[in-house]
Amino acid sequence: MTSDSLSQGFPPRPDAIPKHGGLSNRIPGQAVIEKLLADRKDKPSLSFLGRVFGADPLSPDNHPWYKGALGEVAVGRVLERLGPEWTVLHAVPVGAGTSDIDHVLIGPAGVFTLNTKNHTGQSVWVAGRTLMVAGKKQRHLHNAGYEAARAEKLLTRGANQAVEVTGVVVVVSPKSMTVRERPSGVAVVTDRQLLGWLNGRPTTLTLRQVAVVAAAAVRPETWHKNPPVSADAAFLQREFTALRTLVDRARRRRTGWILALFIAAPVVLANFSRFF
Repeated sequence: MTSDSLSQGFPPRPDAIPKHGGLSNRIPGQAVIEKLLADRKDKPSLSFLGRVFGADPLSPDNHPWYKGALGEVAVGRVLERLGPEWTVLHAVPVGAGTSDIDHVLIGPAGVFTLNTKNHTGQSVWVAGRTLMVAGKKQRHLHNAGYEAARAEKLLTRGANQAVEVTGVVVVVSPKSMTVRERPSGVAVVTDRQLLGWLNGRPTTLTLRQVAVVAAAAVRPETWHKNPPVSADAAFLQREFTALRTLVDRARRRRTGWILALFIAAPVVLANFSRFF
């Protein structure tokens, strides 16, 4: 988006960008949280013994959604530290189905779509067009590039101005990330690197240009042919926080029982050996 692209009309002031309503009220991970909670809706509660022994409140099918939500929430916390000149949108519904873009950023450094991948404790290796996680090739770079191109097309139409979008893969809490060769057209950073990377980008848009794109980006109809009705964000946040508490408590109890068995085993074996 260049400065002369604004000649076709006077853009809204930055303070005229709607900060409440539209897509700006969506929380990090909203789409996956909605899916996770919907899948758990009819699941029976854990039994008393299940709670005592730390049974996992998540089913195997729940775990990928839960892990994805944790990743998007973690990146959302990082993005809260961006300055007020940035517009940050989360879980943007796009297309005609249930797809969404994890995060969309509009600021002086440009427009970015963030594809968040939670690879906690795993080794990530990047070289050109190849990204591998724990030795297995992934399509993260392709998907991030596709998202950026899609957003570029939709925002250009929605803002009635030429908009350039950069796709970013944000890897959450990897054990390590080795970049042999930086990919072209798509950036790859960890969640710890993200804020510094964004703040280190050169200024490419004026505040007026930011305002034009942001005003289009917050409108659900810019992205989706039939924008879905969003669930109450505060309710989702409360429910997901409660679920995290259950999951963390169950994990601590399982760990406690394992430690107790390790401590008790020598005593039991010593007493048992007296009879032989």
